[in-house]
Amino acid sequence: MKIYLTAILKAKEGKKEELLVLLQDMVKNTRKEAACIKYDLQQGRDDGNLFIFHEIWENTEGLEQHNKQEYIKAFVSKADELLEEPAQIYLANLIS
Repeated sequence: MKIYLTAILKAKEGKKEELLVLLQDMVKNTRKEAACIKYDLQQGRDDGNLFIFHEIWENTEGLEQHNKQEYIKAFVSKADELLEEPAQIYLANLIS
């Protein structure tokens, strides 16, 4: 069953550019993963420190494999330094 995921991240003041570099690297690499159907990054219009991922994965196994990738581990290791608060992660099922 497909996995629909939304992740909301907010950069600390002065950390937006450093965070954006990491996020764009994640997009570039993640889109190459076999289980990745969609991996889009958006930035807030009113708040440039706000970033939103919209993701679709083939299955749970694919998402779990994604979370083991070195570029994801690199992001996780810097998250406390770059994010104002922990990322908000929402898993959902498609209704229509």
